[in-house]
Amino acid sequence: MSRGAALAGVLDDCASLAIVCHDNPDPDTLASALALESIALERDVTDVVIVYGGEISHQQNRAFVTQLELDVEPLEHLADDDYECLAFVDHSRHGATTSLSSAYTPDIVVDHHPGDPVDTTFVDVRTDYGATATIFVEYLLDLDIEPSTRLASALLFALHRERLDFVRDPTRREYEAALAVYPEADLEILGQLYGSAFSPATIDAIGRAITSRKRRGSSVVASVGRTPETDALPQAADYLLNIEGVDTVLTYGVIGDRIRLSGRSIDPRIDVGSILESAYGDLGSAGGHHDMAGGRIDLGLFVDETDDDDLLQFVDRRVTRRFFEALNLDAESETGV
Repeated sequence: MSRGAALAGVLDDCASLAIVCHDNPDPDTLASALALESIALERDVTDVVIVYGGEISHQQNRAFVTQLELDVEPLEHLADDDYECLAFVDHSRHGATTSLSSAYTPDIVVDHHPGDPVDTTFVDVRTDYGATATIFVEYLLDLDIEPSTRLASALLFALHRERLDFVRDPTRREYEAALAVYPEADLEILGQLYGSAFSPATIDAIGRAITSRKRRGSSVVASVGRTPETDALPQAADYLLNIEGVDTVLTYGVIGDRIRLSGRSIDPRIDVGSILESAYGDLGSAGGHHDMAGGRIDLGLFVDETDDDDLLQFVDRRVTRRFFEALNLDAESETGV
């Protein structure tokens, strides 16, 4: 039995389904959720909801939800309604990238990130794939489901934003998946998504990252300070990766009562997911791919008892030192360039 058919078999036993995106969802998790919803509806699952934790702050992600008319609900929606089946898309376990309580056990897990997935009825984690959306395109083809224009547009945009735009280790499968959905996609909508505007808070955060950056060798660490924009961190990291001679970047900032981390690397010798896990795994949750990773560290009572200036200095010292130590870079090579 193919994996698409196995997924369909699980859905056949579900009268209702809650699809859980990872916190602060990006196009890959949102498009994958939309694809799973489409498959579920084809299997006569009558009640489907897509939920997420955190916030949707990246300007393209907000435009993605609005222009493609995605019906997504805050995670709290699960507390008010009972769903027979639960699915994780683009994440595979509690605590790493979702704030969903471990009291909720998924029946379906589909992901492409490394890690130890929860043990459940249907698990399809393919770490050799560049995007979860790629897996869902294969399901659609396997089950002979023709995507709507909305779904095809969502999947094509997700494939580009996750891998193809940056040529960030895409596999042949990402190109094949993009070609499969391209004929049904609305390219005008995709053009509008690429033209979506930065919020002032995102621009401010990127500006702080530029001015606060510290460099050792070919690696850079930068703080965005305190910001409400979680998605400003990876955007700042991608921007700083354009500095001449820089191949590895970590950006971090204080969001609410947590430190958020975003890492990027184009050095094939560096596994930035392992670096973040090594540097911060004992303080919180961190990890990801060899070229892109993230993490979060709870500040607890410290955030309530310390003013912002002292808090940010405390965070700067600990985050910067641990990152450079994990890379085995000494302080003598530090510059502000």
